[in-house]
Amino acid sequence: MEEKLFYSAYERFYAMARTSQAFGDYCHDAFGADFSQDGFSDVGQIARVLEHIRPRGDLRLLDVGCGNGKMLAWLQQRLGGAMHGFDYAEAAIRTARELHQGDFRVGVMGEIDYPENSFDLITAMDTLYFAPDMSGFVAQLKCWLKPGGVLFAGYQEGDVQPRTADAASTVLARALEEHGLVYQVEDITRECYDLLRRKRACAQRHRDAFLAEGNGEWYDMLIGQTEDAMVDYSVFRERMARYIFVAKK
Repeated sequence: MEEKLFYSAYERFYAMARTSQAFGDYCHDAFGADFSQDGFSDVGQIARVLEHIRPRGDLRLLDVGCGNGKMLAWLQQRLGGAMHGFDYAEAAIRTARELHQGDFRVGVMGEIDYPENSFDLITAMDTLYFAPDMSGFVAQLKCWLKPGGVLFAGYQEGDVQPRTADAASTVLARALEEHGLVYQVEDITRECYDLLRRKRACAQRHRDAFLAEGNGEWYDMLIGQTEDAMVDYSVFRERMARYIFVAKK
């Protein structure tokens, strides 16, 4: 059986994140909160969700690629409601079940399913570009959303997905349009560039703590993730793009 993309690396990553104080401290410094991030989402990006949905005790929240559930729990503390999430990394889901009260499942985009009209909010930060069939998965997301429900997605080009001309030409935008989901989009490429440079500086500040834990390889990974931002922004902009998409059913 062919291994899922990056599966072994993510299993090891979430095992490290579960116990590493250095990584938790790094996340607080770099992102403003410890969501065990392996990506490009800081508190400023996640807090934008709160502009699109009001707190309510009976909300149902789904996070696609939920990791260990920390980001979803941060939102649930501010919005209320019940937490649901899935991730293909078994280590992440084990930790999510230990840390939080909610429905956390091991699952893969395009294979896992939920009942129609289940969720008021679906978040997908740095996950949708891994979907093997974007159009098919967007159709599922639309089905899972309740009428009036919100899809909030952080979407990046230039690494997993090739850079296109603009937000409207992305695979995600085309899939949303195909399935009749009206969306708004914000270009946050400059924020991404600044965040990558901040990530690098924060990792360097915590280098000795990573090494003391025997987690030098993860320090090296963090430094490697930021190499693309060690150029002028005009060069970075040509290679990479990051957007926040918000769609409503």
